[in-house]
Amino acid sequence: MFSKKSGELPTSPQPSNPGRDRMASKSNSTFSVLGSDLSITGDIVASADLHIDGSVEGDIACSSLVQGETSTVKGAIKAETARLAGTVEGSITARELVILKSAKITGDVFYDALTIEQGAQVEGRFAHRDAKPKAAASAAAKPELTVAG
Repeated sequence: MFSKKSGELPTSPQPSNPGRDRMASKSNSTFSVLGSDLSITGDIVASADLHIDGSVEGDIACSSLVQGETSTVKGAIKAETARLAGTVEGSITARELVILKSAKITGDVFYDALTIEQGAQVEGRFAHRDAKPKAAASAAAKPELTVAG
């Protein structure tokens, strides 16, 4: 079926490199990972999803954030969805926020939907992102709070 002459290298298509392919086209980008060996000083803006296991000193803005248990963030976080398991020193603003039991958060939390696992540590204020005056807030839907066990 396959034949190879002596000393001839087989010819086959080059294997795809998903990381390189994603970098080549921003519109195809779906996912960025900052490994546990990375330490970044400066703001991060990502149009796609972001997974952080390392440390960041600066603000983070992205579509979706997943923070690993060993990760530390010193700065504000703004995301549509966030799942936090590490240490955060700064404000957090997210439409959907999940705070896992291993998380240690120091800062104010602004959310639309909030889930906090038992054992999570949060030092700060919680506020619904809807900043309507109190008179109008009575007509609006109540904030959603879920406690996971």
